[in-house]
Amino acid sequence: MSLLRLIPVLALIVACTPQDVPPPARSAQFDNFPKRLFDTFEISCDGPGEHFKNTGNRVFECTEFLPPDTTAFLILNYDGYPQDLPKSVMRLTTTKNNSGYRVDAELYFNVPRRSGPSVKVPVESETLDKALGALYQALGGSPA
Repeated sequence: MSLLRLIPVLALIVACTPQDVPPPARSAQFDNFPKRLFDTFEISCDGPGEHFKNTGNRVFECTEFLPPDTTAFLILNYDGYPQDLPKSVMRLTTTKNNSGYRVDAELYFNVPRRSGPSVKVPVESETLDKALGALYQALGGSPA
């Protein structure tokens, strides 16, 4: 096989390789308490069907009602209770450590059930992880 035939393949590999993209992370380390991060999180959680709450000393949460098709899917697949609709939950928790403050993000669907505890269905999203990593870096954090 000649070298000329490999050039298009190498060009394709290089083109598909991420360039200067922050690594996906749901956690970050900050030197100081990341007040701007939590202020931004609170301000961004003010849309229709969204609710912000500070659930603890250093726990911040945004809940949101879901589109009808997602709601129906979760109710049917996780034995949900239609009178108490599932919601998406994004929770940011900060912990003081020797290096400053660590922030951990958790994203899941909370599906209430008629009997028994609610089900937490984790949400895996590479797009979300990249967006969180970029936000952390923009506000002075480094992926942890």
